[in-house]
Amino acid sequence: MQISMKCSVAVHCLIFIHEAKGVAKVTSTLLAESTGCNPVVIRNILSALKKAGLITVPRGTGGAVLCADSSEITLYQIYTALEPEGVTSLIGIHPCQGRPCPVAQNIRQVLQKPYHKIEDAVRTTMESITLQSMLDDFHDLVQKNDTTS
Repeated sequence: MQISMKCSVAVHCLIFIHEAKGVAKVTSTLLAESTGCNPVVIRNILSALKKAGLITVPRGTGGAVLCADSSEITLYQIYTALEPEGVTSLIGIHPCQGRPCPVAQNIRQVLQKPYHKIEDAVRTTMESITLQSMLDDFHDLVQKNDTTS
């Protein structure tokens, strides 16, 4: 069980897009170099972020930009842009219904309540984390690294 790495790549791309505003035109090739991912993977991620209304990418020329202020974009929005059913399928339940065992017949119902609580906690936490808070962490780390160099 793991949250897809596409989410971390998407956050990487969004921070890069934010930082490059007014400095460089952000293309899938540039993002691929920064992330170490294949440009096709980056284009798919950008497409999902665009479809979710988090970025715009002009046709032909490229140059991705954020559609909202970074304080209004949550980690949950980023994640669900890439994994629409991700949180609700975070923890799977093995198929065993139809077996004569009473545990097998009831395990799905037994696990639904605690699993929903976990999913709700993950969603709530992800909704409380903004792109801005991650940018703040990024800037703090860059500043710290600059002073130690």
